[in-house]
Amino acid sequence: MKKTAVSGSFDDIRLADLKFLKAAAETGKVRLRLWTDEMHRSVYGKSPKFCLSERLYFTESLIYVDEVTPVGGIFDPDRLPETKDTNIWFIRSEDDCPEKRAFCAENNIDFRIYNPAAERLPEAETTEAVGESGSTDSPGKKIIVTGCYDYFHTGHIRFFEEASEYGKLKVVIGSDKNVSLLKGEGHPHYSEDERLFMVRSIKFVEEACISTGSGWMDAEPEIERLRPDIYVVNEDGDKPEKREFCEKHNLQYLILKRVPKDGLPPRTSTNLRGF
Repeated sequence: MKKTAVSGSFDDIRLADLKFLKAAAETGKVRLRLWTDEMHRSVYGKSPKFCLSERLYFTESLIYVDEVTPVGGIFDPDRLPETKDTNIWFIRSEDDCPEKRAFCAENNIDFRIYNPAAERLPEAETTEAVGESGSTDSPGKKIIVTGCYDYFHTGHIRFFEEASEYGKLKVVIGSDKNVSLLKGEGHPHYSEDERLFMVRSIKFVEEACISTGSGWMDAEPEIERLRPDIYVVNEDGDKPEKREFCEKHNLQYLILKRVPKDGLPPRTSTNLRGF
């Protein structure tokens, strides 16, 4: 399989970045050259929103990326810092320039330009499809987590990582209607399809879908279909309604402490969005 290089700081990864990386993965195994904070400042004239260690953890968690290599020092952004075993350089259309094209020609590298207009979000699965994929024939314990996941960040990824250590992780994402009901006007910031795409991009997640219920137990229909062994929440997600549901249905209820990945700062969607 061909090896595709992408290069950049990938600061504050959002939907556009994920769609870009997904498209890159369709051309070959993605090797991401991740810019350091120093390189980001050199190109953009300001510090990145998220430090290198946080950006590294985020990008390494993505299913579209096969390898992430932080590239030290300052270099020409119109040249790849390393070309060994590189078949394709995949770039955004706005980054296209004669210098990049010349570099690829000199190094016998295929130059590919990303066309965002060709990228669409996949359709959300129906609850019927979720029920089929979540059959009891699947080996190992099934873990379910629920939430809004509106402004997606490394705290969410760490939660998924910890929950997945108990079994195969199923994520049920709050619908736009229910998030608005629970959190009020202005929520969610990102649509349910966008949030679903973000969550599905994380390698710790085996399956994700949108809830069809209402209230704090909006995932009840999905839980009935998936039949999980453990319902995992963090301290913020612990609600009486969830405890009562698990007791009634003999479902193990596990509360995880909200602790960031080693060396990373704590994150909340509320703070990142400015609420």
